[in-house]
Amino acid sequence: MAIYRFKVTFEDYDDISREIDVKSNQTFEELHQAIHQATGYNPDYSSSFYISNDQWTKGEEIAYKPNERKTNRGIALMENSKLSNFIDDPHQKFYYIFNFERPFDFHVELMKILNETPGVTYPSVFKSVGEAPKQFGNVLGTTVIPPTSEEFDFLNEMEFSPEDAEDFSEVKDPALGLGGSIDEEEETHEEEEDEFGNEFSDNEDDDEFGGGRKGSHDDY
Repeated sequence: MAIYRFKVTFEDYDDISREIDVKSNQTFEELHQAIHQATGYNPDYSSSFYISNDQWTKGEEIAYKPNERKTNRGIALMENSKLSNFIDDPHQKFYYIFNFERPFDFHVELMKILNETPGVTYPSVFKSVGEAPKQFGNVLGTTVIPPTSEEFDFLNEMEFSPEDAEDFSEVKDPALGLGGSIDEEEETHEEEEDEFGNEFSDNEDDDEFGGGRKGSHDDY
């Protein structure tokens, strides 16, 4: 039986990699599971492999736990897709997205085609370099608890982002007492009248110009 040796690299952490040996007749789901046994992640999240070219452009998708829209399109499923049916290049590449809710992107490249080694259970990790980042990351040193799929879908449906909360803080409605009251605006208006409105009052004009501009035609 032919053995595929894949090099799996984080797109954003190219100094962290795993080399994994898989039988040619095994499925993408078995490779998916093997990758996360090697990274220490929980693999039970919606994910996809994409047939890729040398520029890592995503092509045909092979999915694990696809959403309804993808299922209705008849997308290929990892559990039904043997690796050998999607490999026609000795250096075949796959772009791999793990966990669409909190994604990690990977480059998966076929490095070698080997002969099966008796006594080895496949998939098998051949080489491991570097420690994988935490599955859900950290915020200010506190581990982030992953949301339930129901919570995440609601936020996506509403197209909400943390930045939206800042926009709400800028809304000021005087009638509701936010960002200043009506009384404060009236006081400001009166101060402006005191500063500018009396400067050109009728009394001052009379004093300065001797009773105003009456009879101005006689001056000429």
